[in-house]
Amino acid sequence: MLEMFRRDQFRQDLLVERCDELLALDGRLQELDTLLAASVSARRPAPAARCACGAPLVWGSHFCANCGRPVSATPAVVSCAKCGAALAADAKFCAVCGHAVSGELAEALPAPAPQERWES
Repeated sequence: MLEMFRRDQFRQDLLVERCDELLALDGRLQELDTLLAASVSARRPAPAARCACGAPLVWGSHFCANCGRPVSATPAVVSCAKCGAALAADAKFCAVCGHAVSGELAEALPAPAPQERWES
């Protein structure tokens, strides 16, 4: 393009061809960026949930193993719209297929009903 400018001889067909190539390369770069971001987010461990008493909460538990308080703030679990794998509601990418889930409404999985605590 610079040579065409210097010579003041523009060939529109050549410009269109080169711009199409650049757009294809830009699209491929965006795909690679998405794949890299999915790879990084899949390797990053989620922070451990904690009870009000400070004890770590085991995923899926309904009561704290340390103090017996009911776990009310269990993070929501949704399914990936592409592959159906379970993932946290605040996840940005599916760890199984790498599909971006931010900005989409994922299907909510039914939450297990909390069990009653029996006093002895």
